[in-house]
Amino acid sequence: MDLALLRTFVTVHRSGSFTRAAALLGLSQPAVTSQIRTLERQLGRPLFLRQARGVTPTTIGDELAHKAAPHLDALVEIAETGLEEDSSVRTLHLAGPPEFTATRALPALTTLTGQEGQGLALRASFGNAEDVVEGLSAGHHDLGITTARPRGALLTATPLCDEEHVLVADPHWTARIGPGNLRHKGASVLENLPVVEVHESLPLVARYWAAVFDTRPAASGAVIVPDLRAVLACVAHGAGLAVLPRYLCASALKSGEVVALLDPAVPPLRTYFLAVRTGTLAMPHIARAHEWLLRAAVDWA
Repeated sequence: MDLALLRTFVTVHRSGSFTRAAALLGLSQPAVTSQIRTLERQLGRPLFLRQARGVTPTTIGDELAHKAAPHLDALVEIAETGLEEDSSVRTLHLAGPPEFTATRALPALTTLTGQEGQGLALRASFGNAEDVVEGLSAGHHDLGITTARPRGALLTATPLCDEEHVLVADPHWTARIGPGNLRHKGASVLENLPVVEVHESLPLVARYWAAVFDTRPAASGAVIVPDLRAVLACVAHGAGLAVLPRYLCASALKSGEVVALLDPAVPPLRTYFLAVRTGTLAMPHIARAHEWLLRAAVDWA
């Protein structure tokens, strides 16, 4: 059986789409369709059910993928290991949310770069969870950090770490709210206070309010800026209250630039996932970066 046909088949199986598989393989969609039809003729069985949006594997298709994919991944690993021996530097394309990637992931991975590093070059791009998943699925990135666990067989995700969310403000807001009022009266004491957020929908504030106060925020955004580092800077200069990851505001809390308005017994958490296209961990430079980030995340906790 032609290995090229099996490679195309496994890519279609994982991506759930002839179009997406074609993009990942660098082929035209008709070429992918032709290869799958050829394989189906050789086997005498249909491998996929064509649908309006993508394809669904038949039971025969699932069985073949289960048997073939590990061996194809092993061949990729052998080929990539050989390439690595011939090249001193491999490039890793990383994508993730700007603040976490800049503050956590990139500093952790710099050990693998440079003259004293381990032969890795980095290219990073920033985006939200949807951007990262779409770019990773399309083959634009090798490794993605996202706050949403990807669905489907094309991507494999591993929990990386949890971030704790903290309700913070400039110290003078504490006096305006009143000591103990927030703990006893709940979110009602915050209704008329200005909010600093990354989007008009107040995603972090809404998540915090739901988890801690079991309600929706009544306030509207006073400052909207699409970067949590800018949110922190605005809060430190008295613009209003915000919900921020603890790792991002820990230094400001320690120095007194901002204060935590509440210390709930169970603080809201958000999980980050480390995502790759299924099978690409057979490539040594991706596997090394993946493992390095998982090790670094132990200290972030």
